[in-house]
Amino acid sequence: MNKYKRLRVKFPLWHYLNQPLLNPYGKLVLNPRRFALLYRVELLNKCLAKECDAKGPY
Repeated sequence: MNKYKRLRVKFPLWHYLNQPLLNPYGKLVLNPRRFALLYRVELLNKCLAKECDAKGPY
């Protein structure tokens, strides 16, 4: 087992620490669990909004 695979962090720590403090358009989320939930929902929305232009036999 690769040692880097064991140390993988699933929490978006960098995004959590780089939240804008006084942003009038966004909200500061101090609760890490709530932030992780909102981050995953936002990421899912971004992924679903992307178009797939894969060309293949299927």
